[in-house]
Amino acid sequence: MSGASLFSGYEPGGDGDEMIAADGTVRETYAGLHAGLTDLGVEEFGARSESLARSYLAQGVTFDYAGEERPFPIDAVPRVIAPEEWARVSVGIAQRVRALEAFLDDLYTEQRAIGDGVVPAELVSSSTYVVEAMRGYRPPNGVRIHISGIDLVRDGSGGFRVLEDNVRTPSGVSYVLSNRRAMTQTFPELFARYSVRRVDEYPGRLLRALEAAAPESAGGDPTVVVLTPGRYNSAYFEHSLLARTMGVELVEGSDLVVRNDRVYMRTTAGLQRVDVIYKRTDDDFLDPEVFRPDSMLGVPGLIRAVLAGTVVLANAVGNGIADDKLTYTYVPDLIRYYLREEPVLPNVDTWRLEEDHAREEVLDRLEELVVKPVDGSGGKGIVIGPRATRAELDELRARLVADPRGWIAKPIVQLSTIPTLVEDGPEPRHVDLRPFALNDGEDVWVLPGGLTRVALPRGEMIVNSSRGGGSKDTWVLAGERPTLVQVPTPTGVISRVDAAGTDEQLEDGDMDRDDERLAEPAPITAAIPMIVVEQPVDGATDQHATDPHPTDEEAR
Repeated sequence: MSGASLFSGYEPGGDGDEMIAADGTVRETYAGLHAGLTDLGVEEFGARSESLARSYLAQGVTFDYAGEERPFPIDAVPRVIAPEEWARVSVGIAQRVRALEAFLDDLYTEQRAIGDGVVPAELVSSSTYVVEAMRGYRPPNGVRIHISGIDLVRDGSGGFRVLEDNVRTPSGVSYVLSNRRAMTQTFPELFARYSVRRVDEYPGRLLRALEAAAPESAGGDPTVVVLTPGRYNSAYFEHSLLARTMGVELVEGSDLVVRNDRVYMRTTAGLQRVDVIYKRTDDDFLDPEVFRPDSMLGVPGLIRAVLAGTVVLANAVGNGIADDKLTYTYVPDLIRYYLREEPVLPNVDTWRLEEDHAREEVLDRLEELVVKPVDGSGGKGIVIGPRATRAELDELRARLVADPRGWIAKPIVQLSTIPTLVEDGPEPRHVDLRPFALNDGEDVWVLPGGLTRVALPRGEMIVNSSRGGGSKDTWVLAGERPTLVQVPTPTGVISRVDAAGTDEQLEDGDMDRDDERLAEPAPITAAIPMIVVEQPVDGATDQHATDPHPTDEEAR
């Protein structure tokens, strides 16, 4: 780095920068951070940034890039979100999760939304993610989406829009926790300038949500486990971290056995009953009796135990229909139908190619749009029109005509930028945001912040680590009192409370419990080998359980 001050040569390149406006003024939300980083000076900031990177290398937080294992990049300039804006995001995320919960319950039982014409029957009948074995099933506390990750981007006006929903096994929360821990150790004085909402309560909240899902037979002390495909899975780092910070067992399929429609865990003291399984294995590999008979990762009889009501899977089997990118286009209508509210967070404009007029328009404009397969994850199969060759567009055109149900199209969203440290100093880089939400059956709680992914190459719009992307710590500033958010309904306006700045609302006993687990944590990967983390950061789910090195591209 060179220059008299850290941001002296920074050029935001437009008005889409979250820290510095096009006229060079620092936005109010970032004023304290900008001043704090400037006070550090160029040399000190550079040294701290190198220390931050080394800390991730020491912890074994790496990813696979072009066949080479590298430390997972964390940028030293955090993202800052004002409490008022977060209040709206938080309410919007919770609203969306509640609507998707209602949709999944309806889909697997009465199918009222189909009967009332809110969604077409073909949306369900043509989906590969509907699991017939789960027809009529209702979980003990009614929750199917215990954990969700809703991807957001800022549009041209600066507001957040929903890009996609991830309600199977959304990944990346472990990097939210790791980023915050590393940042507080490396830049303690910055946290003295800001009152930043905490994120380390997530494991305790997750455990309580999972315990709340337990069947009645579990009694007052349910046994919760995290089910992983194994150490060679690309998300094993996250599986291990969550199990350790929740204080529960991390198990593989071979550690579990079903007896008389009950699931047990093999231990040195014999079989121990299991009540709730946080599965991080794809549905297709869970139970060879129902899904792939050749799966070596699953537990024979597991679905029988679920249907018998003796064990709960989180997230529920069959949630994939809610992840379907065609379902995404109907979510605003589902919010109006089930909740009788207007969507707080809008979708990115999307064309459904099975609609004749939409398909014709998309075929005419292929070279300027982003086209995605509806059942894809992690960016697989996406075609970015302006970057595609004529031959690629011709091939895509033929595929769209042959299978319009299999695709959607969006305009290219100009993602916002945030100053990001590169070799020559801070430069603007594009970002997105994945907030995480937990549903315990009584409330949907949204973790303040989420995972900010950043595209490190200049001009790159793809934030995935497989394209050289990294992440930033996300700071949600604390407010002085809970914030009211106005939600329009058909009969007027209702107010929803978001606890901006009051996330220390856990009871004292709960706080002690979290602090005990997290105050002085052991090294994150003390007993964990170097792990490839490419897919869980980028993809919607822990897909490709049998492929430890999946490819990944995701266009915005």
